[in-house]
Amino acid sequence: MKISIYFLLLPLPLTLITFFLVFSLQPTTVTIPPTPVNPTYSSGDLKIRPGYASYESYIQRQLNKTLNPKLRKIWTTSDWERKVQVFAKFFQLLKQRQLLHNNSKALSIGARVGQEVEALRRVGVSDSVGIDLVPYPPLVIKGDFHNQPFDNDTFDFEFSNVFDHALYPHKFVAEIERTLKPGGVCVLHVALSGRPDKYSANDLFSVKPLVEMFKGSKPVHIRKVDGFGLDTEVVFRKKKIIRSSSA
Repeated sequence: MKISIYFLLLPLPLTLITFFLVFSLQPTTVTIPPTPVNPTYSSGDLKIRPGYASYESYIQRQLNKTLNPKLRKIWTTSDWERKVQVFAKFFQLLKQRQLLHNNSKALSIGARVGQEVEALRRVGVSDSVGIDLVPYPPLVIKGDFHNQPFDNDTFDFEFSNVFDHALYPHKFVAEIERTLKPGGVCVLHVALSGRPDKYSANDLFSVKPLVEMFKGSKPVHIRKVDGFGLDTEVVFRKKKIIRSSSA
C-alpha cells in the first residue's frame, strides 16, 4: 500500500514544514578558496600590488603607459640619446667585467622603444633584440615577459629594468632562466628604496626574493646604480649543467 507524502507531513507543525521546503529548495553554494597569484617569499620583501581583476586588466594597464602618445614621443626624441648613452655606459662596464661580450646573443626585456637595444649595439653587441607588449621594429619585437617567445637556452645575456612591472615575478624570473644558456648572465636594475610608479605591479624591498627566485642561478654581484629611478644592479649567472660521466 502506498503512503501519501501529505499523510506523513500531517503530524508536523506547519512552521517546520515551511522551513523544510524553503531550505531544501535553496541552491547549494560552495566557497572555493582563491588560488594564490604568487608564492609567498620567505623574507616578505616582495609585495604584489592589489587591484587587478584579471590578467587582461593588468595587460591593459601596462598598455596604457606603453601606448601613451606623449610618452612615446618623448622616448623617441628628447629622451632617446640621453638614455642610450647611460645604458651604453652600464653595458660597457659589464663588458669590462667579462659579463658581456661582443659575440653575446643579448635580450632586453621590456624594452619599449629599444633604447637599451640601441645601446647594446653601439658598444659592439650586434646580436641584440628587445621584447615588449608593443613592438618597435627593428629593435623591439612583440613579447610578454611572463611568457617569452623564445626557445630554451637562447641567450647569453639578458637585461631588464622593468622587474617592478611583473605581476607574476616568479614567472618573470623563470622565463629568464629558461631562455638563458647555461653560464649566461642576467642583469636586473631594480628599486629597493621604493618608487611611486603607478604602473608598477610589485614592490621590492631587498634582493633576498630575487636570490630566492633565481633557483638555477648564482648571484655574481650587487651594486648601487643611478638608473632612471632604479638604485640597485643585481647580476646572476645561470648554473652550468654538470653531467656525470658513466663508468
